[in-house]
Amino acid sequence: MVRKTVTDFTPTEDQMKMLDALKDRPIVYDEDAPCYSDEELQTFRRLAEERKAGSRKQTITLRISSGSLNRAKSLGKGYTSILASILENVLNDPVKLRELL
Repeated sequence: MVRKTVTDFTPTEDQMKMLDALKDRPIVYDEDAPCYSDEELQTFRRLAEERKAGSRKQTITLRISSGSLNRAKSLGKGYTSILASILENVLNDPVKLRELL
């Protein structure tokens, strides 16, 4: 169940009537979204954290030439992601990697 408090909102008279009519109705849970136990929710949280940990990027310090850095920065915002993508592509291509070693 989702409950939300909205501030600075004044419902119209019709909206108030609709809300008053809904107060007495029973809560009906969605069959596609079952209620989970605390143990099941804890398991889901643990699995989500494990999945995130495997895909988290790590911060490193890397020394590159000023020319390479300037060219990367000229690509605009997000140049570090572009550099990471280039590095990943080269490391995953054995032929390119052998050429550079």
